[in-house]
Amino acid sequence: MDLPDEDPEAAEAARVLIARFGRSFQPGEVIYREGEPGTEAYLLEEGRVRLIKKVRGAERSLMVLKPGDLFGESALVPGAERSSTAVALSSGLALAIDQTTLQNLLEHNASIASRMVKQLVRRLRDAEDQIELIMLTDVQSKIVSALLKLAQQTREAGGNNAVFTVTPMELATRVGLDVDTVKRSVQKLREGQYIRVADERLEVPDIEGLRKLYGLLGQKDEVANEA
Repeated sequence: MDLPDEDPEAAEAARVLIARFGRSFQPGEVIYREGEPGTEAYLLEEGRVRLIKKVRGAERSLMVLKPGDLFGESALVPGAERSSTAVALSSGLALAIDQTTLQNLLEHNASIASRMVKQLVRRLRDAEDQIELIMLTDVQSKIVSALLKLAQQTREAGGNNAVFTVTPMELATRVGLDVDTVKRSVQKLREGQYIRVADERLEVPDIEGLRKLYGLLGQKDEVANEA
């Protein structure tokens, strides 16, 4: 957790939170398993964590979490079981928060409470995005939709372009497709000059152009379904 140099009180409060609720983990460590009783949610401060879920006997990657993300929040509901497995991809640190701790933070630590509420709202928005992707049948439409969401989140105010970092695995996880299929679709978008890629950094030079492509793909899919 960052400790502000210019605010001794905030720095001390952060140290107290880490001392009381901090949980460190190592690469490959299972933080919790799907089906286990949930007792704590986690607010990731350092490192990366992957969420995995069993679907018809096979493990599927749901998402890769980064510092600032909240996970395991279903544990804040009494009697809930873990809906996925959390595995550390790197060494890191998270704040472990149970129901009693959450109530205390909501009453006495506005900063942490605000972060948690924002994360819960974001997770609800991500869930709605996932429902939209599930309803799409065309592979290219799924990928273009996911890229549009990422572009809209990172675009500058008033701008029509966006630059963000996303790995093929992360994009595949978002759209529920295998990595090779995603790579082939991304290459088609590059050839059409809808996106530019350098390492894992992706640029959408014309967001409106990509949105028009998404509309055309939707019309194509509707025609195919009517045929």
